[in-house]
Amino acid sequence: MHTLVFLSTRQVLQCQSAACQALPLLPRELFPLLFKVAFMDKKTIVLRELVHTWPFPLLSFQQLLQECAHCSRALLQERPSTESMQAVILGLTARLHTPETEAGTQPLCRKHALRVLDMTGLLDDGVEQDPGTMSMWDCTAAVARTCIAQQQGRTAEPGLAPVPVEVRVDLRVNRASYAFLREALRSSVGSPLRLCCRDLRAEDLPMRNTVALLQLLDAGCLRRVDLRFNNLGLRGLSVIIPHVARFQHLASLRLHYVHGDSRQPSVDGEDNFRYFLAQMGRFTCLRELSMGSSLLSGRLDQLLSTLQSPLESLELAFCALLPEDLRFLARSPHAVHLKKLDLSGNDLSGSQLEPFQGLLQAAAATLLHLELTECQLADTQLLATLPVLTRCTNLRYLGLYGNPLSMAGLKELLRDSVAQAELRTVVHPFPVDCYEGLPWPPPASVLLEASINEEKFARVEAELHQLLLASGRAHVLWTTDIYGRLAADYFSL
Repeated sequence: MHTLVFLSTRQVLQCQSAACQALPLLPRELFPLLFKVAFMDKKTIVLRELVHTWPFPLLSFQQLLQECAHCSRALLQERPSTESMQAVILGLTARLHTPETEAGTQPLCRKHALRVLDMTGLLDDGVEQDPGTMSMWDCTAAVARTCIAQQQGRTAEPGLAPVPVEVRVDLRVNRASYAFLREALRSSVGSPLRLCCRDLRAEDLPMRNTVALLQLLDAGCLRRVDLRFNNLGLRGLSVIIPHVARFQHLASLRLHYVHGDSRQPSVDGEDNFRYFLAQMGRFTCLRELSMGSSLLSGRLDQLLSTLQSPLESLELAFCALLPEDLRFLARSPHAVHLKKLDLSGNDLSGSQLEPFQGLLQAAAATLLHLELTECQLADTQLLATLPVLTRCTNLRYLGLYGNPLSMAGLKELLRDSVAQAELRTVVHPFPVDCYEGLPWPPPASVLLEASINEEKFARVEAELHQLLLASGRAHVLWTTDIYGRLAADYFSL
């Protein structure tokens, strides 16, 4: 539903030329809604003029494109329109070419001038983009081109200083885009258009390039560093980590393939691991740590003991955790603060089950998001864990894909989860009942690759749906879709 104010605003923007002429006469309090409607309806001429004459110091996508009292549509949860994004950038360019003295004479800029354009929080789901929308990389490239063009087109005109604007963005970089993005960051130094990175995601980037990029980022802006598919190992990480540790406000660090196996120690490996631990101790604001596919067997206590503050999100997928690792985590200060926990790919079916249950007990009061994909949990282990799992009364998301559970086990889980009033999403496996000729216990690879009986699974889905309806929980999503945008980001919890 839309309010009368929203509908009136949409009507005002039907004739874009008239709307642009009317902007100086409209109350500035209408500008936020004007921006959302123009962005939504691709009123690019108006959108460009809105950015050019924005009457507030801050223009934030996260504030303006979210669900509001006038319109329930949350544009941040959709891929942004290419036309609308280009119009915003054109408006920014026009703003940069408005001298400070001239801006001060404009009615809408008499007391306020745009100082910060916050474009962070745009959807990036990794799905192939259509020509009408922009991916995170597209947005990064568009802003980067503007930075480079602004620097190359600068002219020294006495008395006509451009209005400086800080542009906050989430940057995504790989081998192909590295040189281009580095040039943009260099161009923004000392430029009226200052590029400020909030979240950095670097994929398959050589060590020296990663370091060079980190050196160009503003230490006061960076919130997250996410290094993916870099296979750094301890040696590479020991080179990079001191450059990351200088970001004292860093709240999220996501690393992968950090090998520290105590079963095959080496002198160099031990030295690198100790250096890595020392650098981890420098972070004062870290709240999320992801160490996916890192061999941390028997080392979790050393890693977590160095941190200055308790973590709220911990991802240890495919880390070959041992029972003592889980016992330490359950007793650590981190357990009682955890909102998100990912133990995917760790075998929890044997001697790890009891310490895992102890960890759930410790985190029960705060846990919102639990990911247990491919943990070898069969019905026996799930049923033994249900009493403590259902004590996680604030849990919103439970991921169990890739575990050898039967329909009977899923039904028990559904019945017992009635106590979890906040639960909204359960990503469950295809029940073992739906496969033909499974070996037992079935390896995760077989569960993920083997074909299922579609007729049997259709009956399973129908039965689960009926159970949800009967228990008054039709709003809870039970799905086998592991590729949907269901898993919450830590900062959205």
